[in-house]
Parts: sequence; C-alpha cells; structure tokens
Amino acid sequence: MDSRASDDGYVIRRRRECLRCKRRFTTYERLEDLGIKVVKKNGVREPFSREKIRAGLAKACWKRPISDDQIEAIVTHVESYIYTHCDGEIDSATIGELVMARLAQVDQVAYVRFASVYRRFKDVRDFVDELQPMLQRSPPRP
Repeated sequence: MDSRASDDGYVIRRRRECLRCKRRFTTYERLEDLGIKVVKKNGVREPFSREKIRAGLAKACWKRPISDDQIEAIVTHVESYIYTHCDGEIDSATIGELVMARLAQVDQVAYVRFASVYRRFKDVRDFVDELQPMLQRSPPRP
C-alpha cells in the first residue's frame, strides 16, 4: 500500500494489507548488519545489537509512564548516531552515555535506574552523586 523511509534513513516503513483477510499492518525493514562492533569494558568485541539497548531501556522504564514509542525513539536515535559517527567500532561506554543522555530527557527515575546498572553503583553515595546535578537543575517543589 505505502512505503517510506524513516527520519533516520535506516528503516523502511511499509504499510501492507493482507489479500485474504483485508487486515492492514505495518512492517519495518532495517539494515541487518553493518559490521559495527561494540568494545566492552573488558576488551571483548561483540556485534552491535539494538535489542540489547531496548532490553536495558525496558528494564529501566518498567512501571514508568514511558511508551514503547518513546523507548523505540531512544533506541533509533542511538542506533542512528552509531551508524553515522562510528567507523567499525564503538565503546560500550559511549553507547551507555548516549542512552542516558536521551533517557534523562524522558524520565528521571528511569534515568537513575539505567545509570545504577550501567555505572554499577556500589552504595547510596553513588546514587546521591548521580542525582546531585539533576537536583540542582530542577525547580523547587511547592
């Protein structure tokens, strides 16, 4: 029925209709593998996976007022950045920082949840240190 490229240019959105039952649905076609490797903290290299980012975000956003579309937008933004700015490899630390920057704009609680796992908080002091900049930027509550 209809095909168009997404805003990031890496996805084709197709609107389709089943010829038998006449139901309409949308499919998304993505570039499968551009050979980007993620360099983990321990030096191990593994293929980039948008699903790993989505899974981490889903855990951080559990029971928060964040839609699947918002999660998808963060994943797509990070993926687009990686494919546009990286030449073969990217550190997992860079990916984590990209995710946290976007998540901080969406939900502060989900941001802290994600940061606590990503940065491996060891105690309450680590939480307080992470929250300090957010508290300084936030207007006081009435």
